[in-house]
Amino acid sequence: MAYRWETADSVWLERQDGQFELADSRDLGPLDSSAQAPGRLADLAQLLGAALPAACAHAAVYPEGFAFCPQCGQALRPAAPAGAGARQPAWWGASSKALAAADSPLPRHVPHGLPISALPLAASLEARPAEPAVGQAERKLPTPPNALCVFAAAHFGFAAPRLLALAYSRNVLQYWDPLAARWLVLAPQRDAADLSFIRSDYAWLPLSSSAAAPARRGDVAVVPSAQGLLRLRINPFNESYSTELLYAATLVAAPGAVGRQIACLLEGPAGVQLWSALPDGADPELQDCAGGAAPLAGWSRPFSYDGKLIWLHAEGHLVWLPGTDPQWLAWPQGWQPRLQFGGPVKSRHGLLWLIGHDGHSYCFLELGRAGGQIERIGGARLGFGTLLFRRGHQVKDEPWEPEHVEDQTKGEALVLPLLENVSSTRSQPCGLVLRIEHYPGTAEAALDGDVLPRTFIEWVGQRNVILDEVARLSHPGDCVPFVYDGCLWLHHPKWNEMRGWHLKAPA
Repeated sequence: MAYRWETADSVWLERQDGQFELADSRDLGPLDSSAQAPGRLADLAQLLGAALPAACAHAAVYPEGFAFCPQCGQALRPAAPAGAGARQPAWWGASSKALAAADSPLPRHVPHGLPISALPLAASLEARPAEPAVGQAERKLPTPPNALCVFAAAHFGFAAPRLLALAYSRNVLQYWDPLAARWLVLAPQRDAADLSFIRSDYAWLPLSSSAAAPARRGDVAVVPSAQGLLRLRINPFNESYSTELLYAATLVAAPGAVGRQIACLLEGPAGVQLWSALPDGADPELQDCAGGAAPLAGWSRPFSYDGKLIWLHAEGHLVWLPGTDPQWLAWPQGWQPRLQFGGPVKSRHGLLWLIGHDGHSYCFLELGRAGGQIERIGGARLGFGTLLFRRGHQVKDEPWEPEHVEDQTKGEALVLPLLENVSSTRSQPCGLVLRIEHYPGTAEAALDGDVLPRTFIEWVGQRNVILDEVARLSHPGDCVPFVYDGCLWLHHPKWNEMRGWHLKAPA
């Protein structure tokens, strides 16, 4: 007969042979230890904050809080490595939802939902040798088996952080086991919904970063699907995931968040409608969109700024200010956006602008209102937020003003920003970019499939640092940066490995 041990979060059974089995864990329900693969033990012990043997072999794992082996009295060691006690900030990529204070949230004056992070990245990355020295990746991880994905790195309510990769076009949720150094494909539990969503660009809203109340263990995010909005949960102990339906609808775009509300666009009887509610689904409201017929597919992921939630589209943009009707605003006649160039950019007066072409020249169009102002420019400019480039030169003033030329030879390159890093201690934009060397073609051709012979992965800031070099890159806009396990990572669906650089505190 097994002896029962209860901890704050778990129930363990001690067998006659002295081995411990995890029988139940808070928020996850009963567990079948016999179904757990032996190679998963170290990972599960870290997630629980359990103990491992240090000098004896009476049991493979011990419950949380055990400091000594009950059989021989030998000291045990915590499953988490030394120094892992501090909570690591979460990473959610370009999410419009505000993060918790511990996760380095963006300031209110910065658009949420663009590739912008407030994590302290710059000082560490700029400690490396400056250009023209060419660095190389300091760590590598295998690319997820299903490589077209979005990443999240967080604790998800557990004692240790983990990395998830959701392949949203193939209904595959992947979990990185750092101790076994391999990707696991989590199986759907019974009645779990399909996670695929390809009608528009993908975005999710984190559940584990709620400032109002701690999320349940295993909670991941609110995700879009063909069935509607879902709450996604993981159970690493059973290598599975489950879903809970938050709102049943035919979604036409990914969900967004602004203030205390979440919202999504759906296909209604008479066209596109906007559904909004509190994050738990309370106080729902369904509104028709004013301004004409909005498209039923092909939307960008939403972003929030100045109290508004905005979705971009090739035909126009939809703006919603809570408390008012959502407004569809078609682009001016003849003006076509260049959504692939990055995203909205911010002027010094706090307005957002989007680059496009009117058939005669490139120009910036003011977002958020009908008849927005237009500012003409002489050539393509790539970027978002305040990180903007014309060819190889950074634009440091208004988005439409001349670029800042420090080195004439850099004009032969084409720079594509991937991630902006904001900080209250810096007045000039900085971030991660791709510098495409000696590229004579158009920006459209570079982004749409041209093979790029030589590309530098570069950090631009107070010091420009070349982190690595890539040969024969194509579709550079598919690169996805993320932060996990004390490193900045860069992923491309065509690469076999993801490249990483340590984020150590500067000496």
